[in-house]
Amino acid sequence: MTAVFPLPGERPVQGLWARRMALSVLVLTLLSLNAVAEPSCSAHPLALQILGSGGPVADDSRASSGYLLWHQGRSRLLVDAGSGVFTRFGEAGARFADLDLLALSHFHTDHAASLPALLKSGYFSSRRRPLPVVGPGAAGPFPSLDQFLHRLLDRKQGAFAYLAGYLTGTDGLVKLEPTTVKVDLREPVTVYDAGGLRVEALPVPHGIVPALAFRATVAGRTLVFGSDQNGSGAAFKDLARGADLLVLHAAIPERAGRAARSLHAVPSRLADIARDTDPATLVISHWMARSLRHQQAIASSIVEQYGGKLALAQDLDCFPLLPEVQQEQDSDVP
Repeated sequence: MTAVFPLPGERPVQGLWARRMALSVLVLTLLSLNAVAEPSCSAHPLALQILGSGGPVADDSRASSGYLLWHQGRSRLLVDAGSGVFTRFGEAGARFADLDLLALSHFHTDHAASLPALLKSGYFSSRRRPLPVVGPGAAGPFPSLDQFLHRLLDRKQGAFAYLAGYLTGTDGLVKLEPTTVKVDLREPVTVYDAGGLRVEALPVPHGIVPALAFRATVAGRTLVFGSDQNGSGAAFKDLARGADLLVLHAAIPERAGRAARSLHAVPSRLADIARDTDPATLVISHWMARSLRHQQAIASSIVEQYGGKLALAQDLDCFPLLPEVQQEQDSDVP
């Protein structure tokens, strides 16, 4: 369950002290009215499920980054497969055979470490069709998607050479169909468009790490995944503008050091993005201990600039998004 800021029927509060008190109450309400962990997220016609809301450190009882799009009971799109997402994927009741696209934003462990485990699990599934995978191109010490997959799966030199059939569609394994997105693109590119699901990718600034944000459109609804980024790229706001649901990452507090700020957006930058893009629902995720300690302050800073629905993600949270037709029918009910 998400909280709305301001809450319906709420009267304006006068004075700085009163305003701060009201924000504190609202944020505490937000913390207690967050979306409910729901393994049966698949029962909704269209929904986003948080498989991992944490970061790279094993100190917060959260899986690392992972987001699953449910449509008509099928787990169609997985965005990121960070550490622990393998377990959450199973807990959510998702099926490897149902995936239409696996989108990897970048190759930090908290976004990609569960990939080999998911692929091994896929060997035992009923899947027979190829699996499209999208990821960024190479930059600095980071490989391109193609290189990443070969370093994992190559029959002679791969770390998991026994899964080499994923590169060729042999050995009882389905073939991976990689799409590598150039890191110097200034505009989004369509990386998947089939079965009513359209996914676009856009490079975003994450220090020296090549990273992608994604925009998914299905059943008349749009979801945007901001990924890890420092928020300095103007093109991302165009990608995110008017989304029904926007996922942004709050890995650092406002007073983080220069190195952290080159990688991640501080809360005031997140608030600026939310204000300018105006999503119907904003979900803040990718919490780490250093940001969890300031969770209320982070939420307050966003509340001051953004007036829509705001939720603080936890693992297995479910965010239903009714299809366009269903919403129109509901609006006709007196």
